[in-house]
Amino acid sequence: MDESTNTARDFIVRTMTTGEVDRAIEWAAIEGWNPGMHDTRCFRAADPDGFFVGVWRGEPIGSISAVAYDAHFGFIGLYIVKPEFRGKGLGLRIWQHGIAYLGERNIGLDGVVAQQPNYRKSGFALAYRNIRFQGIAKAGIAGSAALSDAHALPFDQLSAYDRRFFPAPRNGFLRAWIDQPDAVALADVVDGQMRGYGVLRRCREGRKIGPLFADDAQIAETLFSALVAHCPGEIVTLDVPEPNPAAVALAVRHSMTSVFETARMYTEEAPDIPLAQVFGVTSFELG
Repeated sequence: MDESTNTARDFIVRTMTTGEVDRAIEWAAIEGWNPGMHDTRCFRAADPDGFFVGVWRGEPIGSISAVAYDAHFGFIGLYIVKPEFRGKGLGLRIWQHGIAYLGERNIGLDGVVAQQPNYRKSGFALAYRNIRFQGIAKAGIAGSAALSDAHALPFDQLSAYDRRFFPAPRNGFLRAWIDQPDAVALADVVDGQMRGYGVLRRCREGRKIGPLFADDAQIAETLFSALVAHCPGEIVTLDVPEPNPAAVALAVRHSMTSVFETARMYTEEAPDIPLAQVFGVTSFELG
């Protein structure tokens, strides 16, 4: 499914090249989404065929990511149309192409709350809200005896822990995510048992923490404090699921304030994920 055209052949939707994914990330920056500095490589590792561009008379004017993690789950993101081309039905064509690519999978997305009615028309139902918190990193504990560099762990152990909190395996993405430059990936391991992990990555503005998964609030606190110790004085962003009050409390405790929210929606039943142990969403673009 590489291309579809309208009858006038003015508009096509096709699979992106790597450079075009870079362009979509730049559009996301213009929209104020503050993407990571190395998101292109990490995102493409999840599904290199799941990124689409809308082209009007040779000009790229819109994008969508429709990442197929496995045969059962996919995620929509990077849905952007250049402002001067909005309201012409072209965005809908891009949207339909991405949805068609994912087929019969359960599809998730993090959309702006105002667009919920439109997403419902496409079969999505609200599961919960994610809240973006932002604040200034303060020097905290430099580490803990239980914390390890995630790279030092057997990857299978890290992947198995991550799988508890995500609806599908995402090994290619996970490897790229923890290996990206300017990132810190820490894990809490006691007696060989993994109890949490978190990743801090550099973004256009400051840093973002995500994911932040932990067996309990104290472990999440330890990981958070150790991560922000790597960037004192910088802006730090943490996206938390509203149904986890301990995650909200962690953000508030660190003087972070709510700056944005999204509607997490799915086309089928919400995956059975222990939200009480999700203290930071990996990415609004890829779930």
